[in-house]
Amino acid sequence: MVEDQQHSPLDNVAAEFPTYEDFLDSQISTTDLYYLEDEELARQLVELGYRGTGEVIKREEFDAKKKAIEDARNNKKAPPKQLASEGIDLSDNLFLQELAKREGPNRDGRLTTILFIRHKNSRGQEISGYIDFAHRLKTDTQVESYFTRKKLLLPRPSDLSFYNWETQASKSTQTPNYDIITDKYPGLLFKNRRDRKIINVDPKAEIGDNTIRTTLRCPQYLQVVFYDHETRRKA
Repeated sequence: MVEDQQHSPLDNVAAEFPTYEDFLDSQISTTDLYYLEDEELARQLVELGYRGTGEVIKREEFDAKKKAIEDARNNKKAPPKQLASEGIDLSDNLFLQELAKREGPNRDGRLTTILFIRHKNSRGQEISGYIDFAHRLKTDTQVESYFTRKKLLLPRPSDLSFYNWETQASKSTQTPNYDIITDKYPGLLFKNRRDRKIINVDPKAEIGDNTIRTTLRCPQYLQVVFYDHETRRKA
């Protein structure tokens, strides 16, 4: 008889938590947060083994196990799904060309692009917002309709950041890829949840490591800016 394979605590942690930060947060008690008054400090203490309710697991161990689990899962998957932009003639639309260039890298994790769009909605109201493109690709069932021009890609209240200039309604929503920082620094900052790098979207400030800012002029929108963030994975 073949015995069931035993899973280590590290196997269980890597399978349960999407990111290392999520694991650290699970080890922080409300008492810790009350006395420390700093989430980042609490995380660091857990990482060093001074706080927490479970076994100390290093970031390198977690990342290596997470990659091994993802690789094993990918090997079992069916052939990659065709890209939503594949086979569509985009020669007359610069915006969709640039979007198509980023679709593959955002789907496979090489990039986590933040897309800023300012335009008018169907009611003629000016809106703007920051879209986590990788997250939108995973959650939006109508991505192909953007490339076929049936729909216009616009920010939503469920995106990273949304603002309606007429009603002054605003909303910010973190995604699996990005946390939003609005209280510690001036302006709006996004922190990548994988490598913890900060992206500063203020055009007058330093943008941050591993990120390229590209402004695109196109007739379809009032304003478009791409923030392409490349995550450096440890070997």
